[in-house]
Amino acid sequence: MRGEFVDVAGARLYYYAAGSRGAGDPVVLLHGFPTSGHLWTDVVSHLPTGHRVIVADLLGFGRSDPPGSHPVGIRDHADRVIGLLDQLGVNYACVVGHDIGGAVALSMAARHPQRVSRLGLVSSAAFGDWPAREVRIARAMMPLTRHLPPTWLVSALRADLLRGYYDGDRAVRSVERYIRPFGHAEGRDAFFQHLAQLDSRETEALTPRLRDLVQPTAIVWGRHDPFLPVRIGVRLHRSIPGSTLEIIEDGCHFIPEERPQHVARAVAALLSR
Repeated sequence: MRGEFVDVAGARLYYYAAGSRGAGDPVVLLHGFPTSGHLWTDVVSHLPTGHRVIVADLLGFGRSDPPGSHPVGIRDHADRVIGLLDQLGVNYACVVGHDIGGAVALSMAARHPQRVSRLGLVSSAAFGDWPAREVRIARAMMPLTRHLPPTWLVSALRADLLRGYYDGDRAVRSVERYIRPFGHAEGRDAFFQHLAQLDSRETEALTPRLRDLVQPTAIVWGRHDPFLPVRIGVRLHRSIPGSTLEIIEDGCHFIPEERPQHVARAVAALLSR
């Protein structure tokens, strides 16, 4: 695997490439909020050969730049991923997203259908059914909390994210990695910028367009997801013609980490369609 930074519209995005180039479509993996491309590490190792795999950190997450003056709504992230593909010479790809990364993938598929050959939605934000109640409360409290010490933010984030895992040891290791960028003043400000701009009205506006999606689509969900309940996956399946739905009975929210083989098999089946 190799990683590098790419300038997209004045902001540096980090990505790493894996897999092997072949006749198969490239695969783009998009993480959610507030994680990073690390989410996909174990999925990548189980994907079929013959596909270039691109794992991106969205702006403001992981190793990518803080957002600064750049907007970080769903559509903005989607347009930057298209810009990244342009820079990498990728005309079209199978795009798989988790959490808000799924919403970004949906936005790409609906607005740039010629760039998305196949669509994978893994415990994805969709419709108006997100963010979770805890995030909505945090957003409402922003005038009071956005100037609190970063240590307060990472403590609250840690407690919330741990609920999305079954494996406590795995959870602690991953969560510490995800919250680290928010543990200083600039990171705290970036977090609240995301919180303010991530808006379910963007995904709600995509709802009428779901029936017109032409890409083969696979939907994968954890039965016990505490943040994005499985009913969202069921509704997506009913809304997107020809889509498949796999519910992982012992899955929580972070299934790309805890059930990577399940997710990789679903992506492999999608690539064969």
